[in-house]
Amino acid sequence: MLIMKLPKEQKEQLTERIQYFFESERSETIGSIAAEQLLDFVLQEIGPHVYNHALNEARKSVLERMQTLEDELYALEKPIITKR
Repeated sequence: MLIMKLPKEQKEQLTERIQYFFESERSETIGSIAAEQLLDFVLQEIGPHVYNHALNEARKSVLERMQTLEDELYALEKPIITKR
């Protein structure tokens, strides 16, 4: 299972954003430990789905660029005239 490790500063920032969300959207106050646990849960449970989706989007983008590159390479070919 993919376990995403975030830098400490980023984890702290996201924890604060979760706390802000609960306060502003739900009028609830949660502590930093609860917010960090929620973040860990989301990363563990939802993270792999987001990661796989991002990989699929990247794969599509690379394949489109490869197709364009292949088309451009074919356009560079010189015609070969055979004499009989």
